[in-house]
Amino acid sequence: MKGTERFEAVVLEGHKGLAFELPFSPSARWGIEEERLWPGRRGYRVKGSVNRVRFESVVVPRSRRFFVLVSEEMKRAGRLRAGSAVKVSIGAASRSRGERRPEALSRR
Repeated sequence: MKGTERFEAVVLEGHKGLAFELPFSPSARWGIEEERLWPGRRGYRVKGSVNRVRFESVVVPRSRRFFVLVSEEMKRAGRLRAGSAVKVSIGAASRSRGERRPEALSRR
């Protein structure tokens, strides 16, 4: 994956589910623009692995920080919960696959 970054993070419990912080701006690091993910939400599409489990997700900005949303599928496959330490490999995903909200993130 071109532009892949690796880092360690801790899974956080947010008011809308699990996430982990991306320690950089996707636009600054990868030169990609924020896009409309679904009505009312802008961010960046990403893909990678967490503890060697592959995933596709989104990064959303909040309070000048960036968070990767953890889907139910990621949570189950990676056995993730709030407080889990994770090893992340992540990069930008291809541009928009439509504006439908990913089913696994539909409760956000």
